[in-house]
Amino acid sequence: MTKLYCDTSNLKDIQNCLIKFKIDGVTTNPSIMRNEGVKNYKQHCKKILNLTKNKPLSVEVFADNDDEIINQAQIISKWSKSIYVKVPVINTKGKFLKKVIKNLSYSNIKINITAIFTLRQLLHIRKSINKKTPVIISIFCGRIADSGIDPEPIMKKAKKLFNNYKNVKILWASVREVYNFYQAKRCKSDIITVPPTLIKKIKSKKINLENYSKITVNQFFSDGKKSRFKL
Repeated sequence: MTKLYCDTSNLKDIQNCLIKFKIDGVTTNPSIMRNEGVKNYKQHCKKILNLTKNKPLSVEVFADNDDEIINQAQIISKWSKSIYVKVPVINTKGKFLKKVIKNLSYSNIKINITAIFTLRQLLHIRKSINKKTPVIISIFCGRIADSGIDPEPIMKKAKKLFNNYKNVKILWASVREVYNFYQAKRCKSDIITVPPTLIKKIKSKKINLENYSKITVNQFFSDGKKSRFKL
């Protein structure tokens, strides 16, 4: 069963998704936080934790140096037992963060390794983690698809690579459309993280395609009349 996480830092959206859609967890990152106008990172994360309670929350570091990432991860991990510290798979120069991932995994800090795009990165990760500390592996399927490449094969390979790692969960990230949810389920992805607007669509009642066609034609006809276009 693929668990549904909400990808946001908006407190109202998180609360709504928890109550109305019964989401299984929350993920966020510095870009989302910045776009939401968050000023105090720690304070805002604590507010999210007050809502999510014991559900998993992935909170990302914002450093690039190995030691700084490790230090930030250690601090963030102490905020709650339900936190997964998000760390990038590589730094800004493209170097695999072996020291970071290995250090945190063997320090019993739960991590969400993010921004994964390639099989090579997955192989490096497998060599760097233990089989005890919980790890989420976030594959950026939406951005892979944006590059014209089908993300499903790498998801399936990831599931096979970590088949014997009971502590590892594979996550479908950077969702673009509702169909991605069904792709993730087809790949037997453990988790998919979705923006609130798409969660609403996923959970909504599906329209028969014949009816959807009629609704669409009516919309175009109605808008044409309202605009009073003339030829």
